[in-house]
Amino acid sequence: MIKKKSSNVSRLARHKRVRRKISGTAERPRLCVFRSLKNIYAQVIDDTTGNTLAAASSLDAEFKASYGGNKDAAKVVGELIAKKALEKGITNVVFDRGGYLYHGRVAELAAGAREGGLKF
Repeated sequence: MIKKKSSNVSRLARHKRVRRKISGTAERPRLCVFRSLKNIYAQVIDDTTGNTLAAASSLDAEFKASYGGNKDAAKVVGELIAKKALEKGITNVVFDRGGYLYHGRVAELAAGAREGGLKF
């Protein structure tokens, strides 16, 4: 009997493949997305120093929606991360979808970040 590979193992392989090609710098940090079943998280990371410059999630105090696992919540988190990044003087980022398909909640987070003022 052949055992099926878990979807998270496949996602991590895709994530490694994407990370070989992109990296965040001080001038253009990486906007990284993590998606769980109930929440969504975003970080702006400078990979040269290994520092997280800004972070936002659907668990933050500024987040007002009742449920963090839908597309509306993802859009709000995208706007939050854009606001926090702009406060630190960051306008240009590299988008890291984290091995997820650019679809649904990940695409909504990206749209919210663009509406908030980030360029990628």
